[in-house]
Amino acid sequence: QVQLVESGGGLVQAGGSLRLSCAASGSTSSIIVGGWYRQAPGKERELVATISSGGSTEYADSVKGRFTISRDNAKNTEYLQMNSLKPEDTAVYYCSAFEHPTLRAYWGQGAQVTVSA
Repeated sequence: QVQLVESGGGLVQAGGSLRLSCAASGSTSSIIVGGWYRQAPGKERELVATISSGGSTEYADSVKGRFTISRDNAKNTEYLQMNSLKPEDTAVYYCSAFEHPTLRAYWGQGAQVTVSA
């Protein structure tokens, strides 16, 4: 079992920055992929970024160069650093973790990010 607790959402002006944190507990050694997704009203959930257990990362084209996903294994915490935020980044952001060997997905509770123009 893996539990994910998110923090760091809030309101920020366009061009500003926020850092989301996702603290994991439970069988964290079983996680092989972590990631962040977001969902805006009227839109499907969108993959934002992923990070593998080996540290490789991938990003959606819409956030490349602005967002950075990282993990602090000592703290069992995953981060999404969001810079140069745009109003279109406004969404609820969810962290995720995929477990080995079952590939079961775990999700955080969601964090609202609102970017004002």
